[in-house]
Amino acid sequence: MEIRFPADAPAYRDSNLTVVFRALVDGEPVPCAISVEALEDHFGAYTEDLEGWMRAFDAGRPRIEAVAREHLQISNGTPVLLKSGHFPPGNVAG
Repeated sequence: MEIRFPADAPAYRDSNLTVVFRALVDGEPVPCAISVEALEDHFGAYTEDLEGWMRAFDAGRPRIEAVAREHLQISNGTPVLLKSGHFPPGNVAG
């Protein structure tokens, strides 16, 4: 299974408080998302607003994509929603 993450800009979804990004699994787009709670808990989003969440996503993108990759492999390429519990406690980036 080939998994790539295009350098597309992420998007914020206020309907479920997530930042969404795209993976390509064997060339097919698969939606991925991370909760703003995870961004606040683990990626240094100290302001509770769109700008802070997007900055935290950009700063943590390599780690976020690495965890998303693991879950895409486990789930055989189905959409991924990363929450705070998907990241080990006590390891805050920033």
